[in-house]
Amino acid sequence: MPDLDRFRAAVGTWAAGGPDAPAAAVVARELAGGGLTTVVLVEGVSDRRAVEALAARRNRDLAGEGMCVLPMGGAMSVGRFLRLFGVQGLDLTVRGLCDEAEEGWFRRGLEQAGFGAGLNRSTMEALGFHVCVADLEDELIRALGTAGVERVLASEQDLARFRVFQNQPAQRERPVDRQLRRFLGTIKGRKIRYAGALVRALDPARVPRPLEKLLA
Repeated sequence: MPDLDRFRAAVGTWAAGGPDAPAAAVVARELAGGGLTTVVLVEGVSDRRAVEALAARRNRDLAGEGMCVLPMGGAMSVGRFLRLFGVQGLDLTVRGLCDEAEEGWFRRGLEQAGFGAGLNRSTMEALGFHVCVADLEDELIRALGTAGVERVLASEQDLARFRVFQNQPAQRERPVDRQLRRFLGTIKGRKIRYAGALVRALDPARVPRPLEKLLA
């Protein structure tokens, strides 16, 4: 299998354009030719961690299956990435996961890349692109329940910090699930750190639908 970290870096440089893009495209093509068949486009690193954690729980070797989960650094560039992986680019199977707020970017990107016209959430799902409501953290909090998330916080030595956060004036009147979602996003890297931990704590029967469908 190709070096997936090197592949991700090459594709990111290629997608960004600029003077280094042609050389990066050559590297991406060479690496993709080493057995890569499918790319899963996600918005950020925390989404990648969640997908890979669920795959690991199910004893799936994504790299061995020829699959690369690729964070784009945001949804606005999804159309550009889709074009890189289409028949005029690397000609790979592409799947994806996005937040509800970014659904429009994904829909327009798919339409512009030739995946169809007048797409809606159902037709996007049929193409392998799934939408989290409202985002992946929200899906995981609902699936685990607030008590379940707090148990994960305790295991990560963060529950006391969360209690302090809950007592802030801006948080006191918020429901606990909203407090948890905000807490996960308050410090850089916390979403990334918790994405895998929350997935590993899930009841196998309560995996959020977008993740379940993506790996199916």
